[in-house]
Amino acid sequence: MTLYSNIIEEGKPFVILHGFLGMGDNWKTLAKHFSETNFEVHLVDQRNHGRSFHSDEFDYDVMANDLKQYCDTHNLKDIILLGHSMGGKTAMLFASKFPELVSKLIVADISPRYYPVHHDAILDGLSHLDFSILKTRGEADKALSNYVQDAGTRMFLLKNLYWVEKGQLGLRINLEVLKDNISEVGEALPIHAVFKKDTLFLRGDRSEYIGEADAAIIHRHFPNSKIITISNAGHWLHAENPKDFYSAVINFVS
Repeated sequence: MTLYSNIIEEGKPFVILHGFLGMGDNWKTLAKHFSETNFEVHLVDQRNHGRSFHSDEFDYDVMANDLKQYCDTHNLKDIILLGHSMGGKTAMLFASKFPELVSKLIVADISPRYYPVHHDAILDGLSHLDFSILKTRGEADKALSNYVQDAGTRMFLLKNLYWVEKGQLGLRINLEVLKDNISEVGEALPIHAVFKKDTLFLRGDRSEYIGEADAAIIHRHFPNSKIITISNAGHWLHAENPKDFYSAVINFVS
């Protein structure tokens, strides 16, 4: 089974991996900008997300292997690889396992270290969406607001809504498997994983995902890396400050 993707324009391959509960479509606006500088942008949906296949298996090893199969299927070599959050962890592992396929690596707001589970309220809220009762996006938003107060986060989560059939809403994500395997999302990069080529870590100045203490572990796994802070941005730095995010990435890849 090959991962679903949206491929934009032609040029040097530039693969983007979304975060937990996201999808490639979240990156469409930035992807169009990247494609204007001679990149063929691949917006990939990881397994159990977006329009990609559902599977009971869910960890970084299988997701890195999914991407290897995707690259083989599309004959992609010498790629620029960008991953955000969970996608950043997949990207780090992929680059360390298949360094010959990656020319440059960009990791957005995640460190190689272990993170404790912290999506409980979100998963609880999504689990309580009863689509036998909820018939509109507005109704789903109102129901989810009992669990997730932040409107921006709810808007992001509700991009997973789709019409299963006329009058019947559902979620694209494989919610049960993601709940059962939630601890996998925070797993650390394996201790011996190393990628020696150019790597850029981007962190939001209002995010706590990459702190000062993370610099040492980042440089241990990625000796040719640098860390840049994006101002006026939290964990969704690419959405909160797309202008500076775009500039940092383009400066790094060109």
